[in-house]
Amino acid sequence: MVVKVYISGISGNKEVKKRQQRVLLILDSKNVQYEVIDIAGPENEDKKDFMQNFSTSSGGTISDPNPRHPLPPQLFNDDDYCGDYDQFDMANEIDEMEKFLKLESSDSAPTVTSNAEIKLGNGEIQSEETPQNFNETKDDKEEESKDDNVPDNNENTNETVESKVENGDEGEAKNEEEDEEEEDEDE
Repeated sequence: MVVKVYISGISGNKEVKKRQQRVLLILDSKNVQYEVIDIAGPENEDKKDFMQNFSTSSGGTISDPNPRHPLPPQLFNDDDYCGDYDQFDMANEIDEMEKFLKLESSDSAPTVTSNAEIKLGNGEIQSEETPQNFNETKDDKEEESKDDNVPDNNENTNETVESKVENGDEGEAKNEEEDEEEEDEDE
C-alpha cells in the first residue's frame, strides 16, 4: 500500500502551496513513504480527474471555503481516500497518522513488566527476597554509634575560641574564627 499525495505544482493560491509543503514535511518527518502526484501536468489529467471524483472533502481554504472541485493536497492510500489537508492536520495533532493514512501498524502493543517495590511508612522498603536487617554486622553498629558521638563543628567553635582567648592567644583565635566562617560560607 502506497500513500499518494495529490498536489498542484503551479497553484497560484499561497495557502494551497503552504498546505502542500506542510503535508510533505510532516510525512518526511514521520518517515512515511509516499508518492507525489502533480495534477497540474497535462500527462496527469486522468489522475486529476481521479482525485476530483473520489475526494469526498473539498479542501476548502480561507480564500475559497467552497471550491467547485476538491483542492490539493488530497491524500489517498492506493485508491482508498484518506482525506484533505484539514483532516490530515487533525490526525497529526491527535497523533493518529497511521490510522488516518490507513497504514498497518508497524509495531504491536508493547508488553510492560515492572519490578517495583512498595514503599511503606517511614521510608522502609519491604521486599520478599531480602530481609529487613540484611548483612548488618557488629562493626556496622559500632560505626553508627561512633558517628552519633562525633560533635558538630559548629557546637564547639565558641568553646575553642574562648579557651584560646583566656590563654592569651587572641590573634590566633581571631584567625581561626575567620577561617571557620569562610568554611561555613563555602558549604
